[in-house]
Amino acid sequence: MNTILNRYIFRELLFPFAICLAFLTFMFLMTRIPEITNMVVNYNAGLSSVFMLILYSVPRFMEFTLPMSVMISVLLTVMRMSNDNEIIALKGSGISIYRLIPPVILFCILGMIISLWITLWGVPWGRFSFSTKGVELARATINVALKERQFNNTFDNVMIYITSIDLKTSEFSDIFIEDSRNPQIVNITVASKGILVSHASGDNHTLRLAQGIINQVDIAGRSVNAVNFDTYDINFDTGLSTSETGMQEKDFDEMYLNELLDFINKWDGDPKVVKSASMELHEKFAIPFACISLGLLSVPLGVRSVSSRRSSGFGIALSFFLFYYLLLAAGWSVGTTGHYPPAIGMWLPDIIMGGAAIYMFSRVVKEQPLVPDSVLILITKTRNLVFRIKNNSPETKSR
Repeated sequence: MNTILNRYIFRELLFPFAICLAFLTFMFLMTRIPEITNMVVNYNAGLSSVFMLILYSVPRFMEFTLPMSVMISVLLTVMRMSNDNEIIALKGSGISIYRLIPPVILFCILGMIISLWITLWGVPWGRFSFSTKGVELARATINVALKERQFNNTFDNVMIYITSIDLKTSEFSDIFIEDSRNPQIVNITVASKGILVSHASGDNHTLRLAQGIINQVDIAGRSVNAVNFDTYDINFDTGLSTSETGMQEKDFDEMYLNELLDFINKWDGDPKVVKSASMELHEKFAIPFACISLGLLSVPLGVRSVSSRRSSGFGIALSFFLFYYLLLAAGWSVGTTGHYPPAIGMWLPDIIMGGAAIYMFSRVVKEQPLVPDSVLILITKTRNLVFRIKNNSPETKSR
């Protein structure tokens, strides 16, 4: 009977998990559509590039949608069993409520393993590949980003206005450039013609101008100089950072586990940088572990559910996961400031959720409400007090 029950519960968990994972991942992907659309419009990205950008975005979102899906699937399954009186039937057969735990724990552990694989390998691969793909598109089609009759700020601290662009020859006409890369001197250049020249490395570009004038405004010296030219080259850096080896530099969330550990062990600079790297390291393990803490928390919530609507369970799970995410964000804040060790900031949300799961489950086993009556009375009194103060305020009386 126990083996049949375990298999039955485990099978019931799979379908809502697949639906929730697909739905939530799709919803999260929608937040990347504006960024991808911007690359399509500005960098003339093709269909294959768009598909790859979407593929690179999936692991980052699955890092969060997997624990959410585990929690929602457990909650919906237990809610259905509770509302179909299957929980009562199990108790009537002499089966303890603890028999719900083994298949749920197995399901949560499998979710944690998948989530751990995504955070350790999928997320660094996806984020770095997305960044690299964006760099390739920008380097290959930087001239496409320059629009005629618009103020273009493609290059840092440089504003370019082009009256017209010949699409066949890619030549510019009637160009206005404000170059403020030097904080002491601002160069305002006006030229009748120009063309953008890309170098082989792709990191630098040269705007070759013809028949123009340069006005140099020396802010410190309070002077202005004008220089006429027949041809003049202005060099621009694309701002795409590369390391000394020529490879693009990685952020902490783009590093694999061995790279992150190597950075932490070898870094001897600002301690805040090491703390940020340590926060990222602990996050890679803390978020997957949320599959267990949130999954177990869903069991007592589902048993005590009095509503048969699945939408209500979806909302309850999202509310708890939002609370978990707020705790995680707070952990990031206190961890980066240095007031607490990074491990506490990242693992405290899991500890709180796990403790809440154990507490609620113990009350469910004892046939007690999830929230003690004393807490409900305190909440009611506090709410009534707030309403009374608000109704007696001078502003309310004047109205």
